[in-house]
Amino acid sequence: MSIYGESVTKLIEQFEKLPGIGHKSAQRMAFSVLGGTEQEAEEFAEAILHARKELRYCKICQNMSDRDVCDICSNPARDNGKICVVEEPRDVVAMERAKAFTGRYHVLHGCMSPINGIGPDDIRIKELLARIDGTVTEVITATDPDVEGEATAMYIARLIKPLGVKVTRIAHGVPVGGDLEYVDEVTIARALENRKEL
Repeated sequence: MSIYGESVTKLIEQFEKLPGIGHKSAQRMAFSVLGGTEQEAEEFAEAILHARKELRYCKICQNMSDRDVCDICSNPARDNGKICVVEEPRDVVAMERAKAFTGRYHVLHGCMSPINGIGPDDIRIKELLARIDGTVTEVITATDPDVEGEATAMYIARLIKPLGVKVTRIAHGVPVGGDLEYVDEVTIARALENRKEL
């Protein structure tokens, strides 16, 4: 028996399927949608369906877009010589927020994970290799600093270095404004490895 009825319970369950959304957050979202007008609910549903229908992947970088070539790839002010390789489209958003990178991106849509049966052919590595031409001077691997992300970065480096292109890895370490006492051992070790001369 459901407290709210089957239709509301089903809506809550749909919100719970979203990453990072627990039962209480899903309830709040469901009640927020239901608390609005019918027109607002229709606009919300239409926005989801429209985004899903219009979704495509950029032919160049594989990022989400609503066009064949995304805004970053079609921007002539971006540096064609540098490609930053990330795991997911949300990683492009994080990098762009920092406003520190002016090159191009390549989205892998995952990383290699033999335990989960994900190999090089299951992510967009072939598309990355196709982009390596005479104009690319550096490939920056910005995959997550976990076992899968590190393995993927190393695999990409092994493929690209022989082509005469510099391959770098983003540094990992203590966050700016962080207190050392709250930083885990692996992060501190990585920060020491990536130290630089002042």
